[in-house]
Amino acid sequence: MLVPLAGAVAMAVLLGVAAFVIFNRNHDCSSGKLPLRVVATPDIHPALNKIAGNYNKAMNSIDSKCVEVTVAKEAAARTANALAAGKVPADFWVADSSLLMESMRQASGGEALPQVEGSIATSPVVLAAAKSAAPKLADTLQPSWSAMIAAANVANVDGPGKKVRVLALDPQKNSAGLAALLAAAGTAKEAKQDKALVGALKELSGQLAPDSTALLASLTVKSSRMPVGVTSEQAIHAHNKKKPEAPVVALYPKEGTLNLDYPVTILAKDPAVLKAAADFKQYLTTESAAKTLRNAGFRGIDGKAGDALSEEDGFTTDPPTALEPPDTATVARMVQTWSRLNLGTRLLTLLDVSGTMALPVPGTDMTRMQAINKIATEGLGLFPADSEVGLWTFSTHLDGQDKDWKELVSVGPLSESIDGTLRKEALAKTFSQIKAKPTGDTGLNDTIKAAYTELTKTFRQDKINTLLILTDGAGNDDPDGGVKNAEILQYLKKTYNPKRPISILLIAFGPEAEKGKRQMDALAKATGGEAYIAKDILQVRDFFLQGMERRLCSPNCDG
Repeated sequence: MLVPLAGAVAMAVLLGVAAFVIFNRNHDCSSGKLPLRVVATPDIHPALNKIAGNYNKAMNSIDSKCVEVTVAKEAAARTANALAAGKVPADFWVADSSLLMESMRQASGGEALPQVEGSIATSPVVLAAAKSAAPKLADTLQPSWSAMIAAANVANVDGPGKKVRVLALDPQKNSAGLAALLAAAGTAKEAKQDKALVGALKELSGQLAPDSTALLASLTVKSSRMPVGVTSEQAIHAHNKKKPEAPVVALYPKEGTLNLDYPVTILAKDPAVLKAAADFKQYLTTESAAKTLRNAGFRGIDGKAGDALSEEDGFTTDPPTALEPPDTATVARMVQTWSRLNLGTRLLTLLDVSGTMALPVPGTDMTRMQAINKIATEGLGLFPADSEVGLWTFSTHLDGQDKDWKELVSVGPLSESIDGTLRKEALAKTFSQIKAKPTGDTGLNDTIKAAYTELTKTFRQDKINTLLILTDGAGNDDPDGGVKNAEILQYLKKTYNPKRPISILLIAFGPEAEKGKRQMDALAKATGGEAYIAKDILQVRDFFLQGMERRLCSPNCDG
């Protein structure tokens, strides 16, 4: 019996030696260390750092060097910009969204960005509210992208926005913000809510939080209107872990949503580092790594949640309905839409104060002047504080014998002080006090020429430059002669520069407006603008939104 026992011992020794040899071959650090620099977005950084620590402890080696992974955190947009500029900040990059990658790829220098190589986790983009406020939202805002648009629409003054304030993340800097923009835009297009979307985006541009952490913190601050935000599901989990005394709940849009998908991009060029990157990428697919990610509030690439996203904490364990990801062209178009809508505004308003403006508006208790002033005040409320706005009135002989116009408020920021009063307040007060000139005629053409010349001289490239005309639509009526209809059209066509566009937005109100519509259209079209007739004071909201929509196509809106 001694021989078989000796054979068994010998076999065990041989197996042990073989295992030792194999282990050392895979964990041979005899030639030192092989650094692998990883850069990841701040939300997934803590989990990746933990995974990297476990990977390093396992002594994984490449060409007799142990791979040593270090993980730095940086916003995906910043990393993408560095790559586009030819700088390579790491060997291995984990961004938070393929959508952001595609938008960056369309930007100048974006063609230099490498292609992604798969995804390691997901997190749906959701609406969010303070846990204490969520039950009160039921009667005001059902969780949906269409409801969010209605609440944020600057022109929907009687909508849910009276009780709810929507907070957003900048889609040019934040992937959750971009996903929310794309999801809302897709929903609006399907529901034919394009104008409402424009109004919502304009409002949201002034309600941006710098990041998800700041956005979620602001949701639990008491406010006259209940704040609702847009962020990732994982960000809500992280917030609640850090601030259990001020919990936030996820509200899943009924139409479905888009996911952050945490794509991997290998940036290394060195052959040995490339092998290390491939090995670490493979390690990220292990159950150990996947569990670490799930414990941090992420879902798997199949959308399945871990124990961290429990129903008792307000999460949905089943994967939320996924919207079809938009194509590259759609992503690029929506990013451009956001950029153009959020260019600043530079607006000079010309207000008709001729004698006919003192006539009553049939069916109302207002004069034409009062109706126009209501339109102007209504429109003024749609512009953010950094907008530059000014006011001239026009009739005939308003400022001496030879001038048919008079500057009442110079063009400048609404938030700027004029003699101790904010320009916005000065404009509102001036509008309320303006009266028609009983004997005044309508020196419209002379005024347009003077105003358009002034805006051309003071053109601002970083703003949308517009000449707004508010009139009763009676047209040019200047007994002194002045600039004729054909002359003003010729002047505008000659002066208009599509590279420095200044458009005319003309809004008329009154029974004579239809008679002058043809000339109004011609004036506006000569500058890529638009002319409208307001039959109801509430229509002005739509007219201003349509004017904002034209920013998206200017200077090629009509051809």
